[in-house]
Amino acid sequence: MKTVYFVRHAKSSWSNESLSDIERPLNKRGLKDAPMMARKLREKRVKPDLFLSSPAKRALTTAEIFAASLDVDAIRVEAQLYEAFPEDVLRVIQGVEDAVQILFVFGHNPTFFVLANRFSQSELDNVPTCGIVRVDANIDSWRDFRENTGRMAEFLYPKLFDS
Repeated sequence: MKTVYFVRHAKSSWSNESLSDIERPLNKRGLKDAPMMARKLREKRVKPDLFLSSPAKRALTTAEIFAASLDVDAIRVEAQLYEAFPEDVLRVIQGVEDAVQILFVFGHNPTFFVLANRFSQSELDNVPTCGIVRVDANIDSWRDFRENTGRMAEFLYPKLFDS
Protein backbone atom coordinates (compact mmCIF):
# COMPACT_ATOMS: atom_id res chain seq x y z
CA MET A 1 0.00 0.00 0.00
CA LYS A 2 1.27 3.47 -0.97
CA THR A 3 -0.31 6.78 0.03
CA VAL A 4 -0.08 10.16 -1.67
CA TYR A 5 -1.21 13.42 -0.13
CA PHE A 6 -1.83 16.06 -2.79
CA VAL A 7 -1.61 19.42 -1.03
CA ARG A 8 -2.64 22.52 -2.93
CA HIS A 9 -0.59 25.52 -1.82
CA ALA A 10 -2.14 27.83 0.78
CA LYS A 11 -3.72 31.16 -0.24
CA SER A 12 -1.24 33.40 -2.03
CA SER A 13 -0.86 37.14 -2.28
CA TRP A 14 -1.52 39.21 -5.37
CA SER A 15 -0.58 42.49 -3.65
CA ASN A 16 2.76 42.97 -5.42
CA GLU A 17 2.03 43.09 -9.15
CA SER A 18 5.74 43.30 -9.99
CA LEU A 19 6.31 39.71 -8.84
CA SER A 20 6.17 36.91 -11.37
CA ASP A 21 3.67 34.12 -10.73
CA ILE A 22 6.36 31.75 -9.43
CA GLU A 23 7.50 34.36 -6.87
CA ARG A 24 4.11 35.06 -5.25
CA PRO A 25 4.22 34.49 -1.46
CA LEU A 26 1.49 33.35 0.89
CA ASN A 27 -0.91 35.96 2.17
CA LYS A 28 -2.17 36.38 5.75
CA ARG A 29 -4.87 33.73 5.35
CA GLY A 30 -2.40 31.29 3.78
CA LEU A 31 -0.01 31.78 6.69
CA LYS A 32 -2.89 30.93 9.05
CA ASP A 33 -4.36 27.99 7.09
CA ALA A 34 -1.14 26.09 6.34
CA PRO A 35 -0.09 25.56 9.99
CA MET A 36 -3.67 24.66 10.94
CA MET A 37 -3.96 22.03 8.19
CA ALA A 38 -0.51 20.62 9.01
CA ARG A 39 -1.57 20.38 12.66
CA LYS A 40 -4.68 18.41 11.64
CA LEU A 41 -2.45 15.82 9.95
CA ARG A 42 -0.08 15.73 12.91
CA GLU A 43 -3.09 15.01 15.16
CA LYS A 44 -3.87 12.05 12.87
CA ARG A 45 -0.27 10.87 13.39
CA VAL A 46 0.60 11.05 9.69
CA LYS A 47 4.29 10.19 9.18
CA PRO A 48 5.46 11.28 5.71
CA ASP A 49 8.50 9.70 4.08
CA LEU A 50 9.04 12.29 1.35
CA PHE A 51 7.89 15.79 0.37
CA LEU A 52 7.93 16.89 -3.26
CA SER A 53 7.15 20.51 -4.07
CA SER A 54 6.67 22.80 -6.99
CA PRO A 55 9.37 25.49 -7.02
CA ALA A 56 6.72 28.23 -6.76
CA LYS A 57 7.26 30.24 -3.57
CA ARG A 58 3.67 29.71 -2.39
CA ALA A 59 3.90 25.92 -2.79
CA LEU A 60 7.37 25.64 -1.29
CA THR A 61 6.42 27.81 1.70
CA THR A 62 3.35 25.63 2.27
CA ALA A 63 5.60 22.55 2.14
CA GLU A 64 8.04 24.13 4.60
CA ILE A 65 5.23 24.85 7.07
CA PHE A 66 3.98 21.25 6.80
CA ALA A 67 7.54 19.91 7.11
CA ALA A 68 8.09 21.79 10.38
CA SER A 69 4.85 20.41 11.82
CA LEU A 70 5.29 16.83 10.59
CA ASP A 71 9.03 16.51 11.36
CA VAL A 72 10.17 16.18 7.76
CA ASP A 73 13.83 17.10 7.28
CA ALA A 74 13.99 17.74 3.55
CA ILE A 75 11.80 18.86 0.67
CA ARG A 76 12.67 17.79 -2.86
CA VAL A 77 11.82 20.58 -5.30
CA GLU A 78 10.56 19.21 -8.62
CA ALA A 79 10.44 21.78 -11.42
CA GLN A 80 7.96 19.58 -13.34
CA LEU A 81 5.30 20.25 -10.67
CA TYR A 82 5.01 23.93 -11.63
CA GLU A 83 2.54 24.56 -14.47
CA ALA A 84 2.14 20.79 -14.68
CA PHE A 85 -0.47 18.73 -16.42
CA PRO A 86 -1.89 15.78 -14.44
CA GLU A 87 0.24 13.36 -16.48
CA ASP A 88 3.38 15.30 -15.49
CA VAL A 89 2.53 14.88 -11.80
CA LEU A 90 1.86 11.17 -12.28
CA ARG A 91 5.23 10.75 -14.03
CA VAL A 92 7.02 12.46 -11.12
CA ILE A 93 5.25 10.17 -8.64
CA GLN A 94 6.03 7.09 -10.74
CA GLY A 95 9.73 7.98 -10.41
CA VAL A 96 9.71 7.99 -6.60
CA GLU A 97 11.84 5.34 -4.91
CA ASP A 98 9.83 2.38 -3.64
CA ALA A 99 11.11 2.67 -0.06
CA VAL A 100 8.75 5.67 0.26
CA GLN A 101 5.35 4.63 1.61
CA ILE A 102 3.74 8.02 2.37
CA LEU A 103 4.39 10.78 -0.15
CA PHE A 104 3.33 14.42 -0.03
CA VAL A 105 3.12 16.44 -3.26
CA PHE A 106 2.69 20.23 -3.02
CA GLY A 107 1.38 21.97 -6.10
CA HIS A 108 -1.36 23.83 -7.88
CA ASN A 109 -4.80 23.92 -9.41
CA PRO A 110 -6.23 23.20 -11.88
CA THR A 111 -3.92 20.17 -11.94
CA PHE A 112 -4.73 18.95 -8.42
CA PHE A 113 -8.46 19.45 -9.01
CA VAL A 114 -8.28 17.28 -12.14
CA LEU A 115 -6.22 14.63 -10.34
CA ALA A 116 -8.57 14.59 -7.35
CA ASN A 117 -11.50 13.91 -9.63
CA ARG A 118 -9.64 11.12 -11.40
CA PHE A 119 -9.18 9.32 -8.08
CA SER A 120 -12.58 10.20 -6.59
CA GLN A 121 -15.78 8.17 -6.66
CA SER A 122 -17.78 11.41 -6.92
CA GLU A 123 -17.21 14.69 -8.74
CA LEU A 124 -15.51 17.37 -6.64
CA ASP A 125 -16.29 21.03 -7.35
CA ASN A 126 -12.85 22.30 -6.34
CA VAL A 127 -9.70 21.67 -4.36
CA PRO A 128 -9.49 24.94 -2.40
CA THR A 129 -6.24 26.55 -1.31
CA CYS A 130 -4.50 24.40 1.30
CA GLY A 131 -6.86 21.56 0.41
CA ILE A 132 -5.52 18.06 0.94
CA VAL A 133 -6.51 15.00 -1.09
CA ARG A 134 -5.27 11.65 0.22
CA VAL A 135 -5.06 8.84 -2.31
CA ASP A 136 -4.41 5.27 -1.16
CA ALA A 137 -3.06 2.91 -3.79
CA ASN A 138 -2.88 -0.86 -3.53
CA ILE A 139 0.57 -1.08 -5.11
CA ASP A 140 4.09 -2.08 -4.08
CA SER A 141 5.93 0.12 -6.59
CA TRP A 142 5.33 3.78 -7.44
CA ARG A 143 5.88 2.78 -11.09
CA ASP A 144 2.36 1.34 -10.92
CA PHE A 145 0.67 4.47 -9.55
CA ARG A 146 -2.20 5.57 -11.80
CA GLU A 147 -5.93 6.23 -11.72
CA ASN A 148 -7.00 2.60 -11.66
CA THR A 149 -4.64 1.68 -8.79
CA GLY A 150 -5.64 4.38 -6.30
CA ARG A 151 -8.75 5.86 -4.68
CA MET A 152 -9.35 9.11 -2.85
CA ALA A 153 -9.55 8.18 0.83
CA GLU A 154 -9.75 11.64 2.41
CA PHE A 155 -10.45 15.23 1.40
CA LEU A 156 -9.65 18.00 3.87
CA TYR A 157 -9.71 21.78 3.45
CA PRO A 158 -9.57 24.78 5.80
CA LYS A 159 -13.27 25.62 5.82
CA LEU A 160 -14.04 22.19 7.31
CA PHE A 161 -12.33 23.42 10.47
CA ASP A 162 -13.38 27.10 10.57
CA SER A 163 -15.35 27.86 13.65
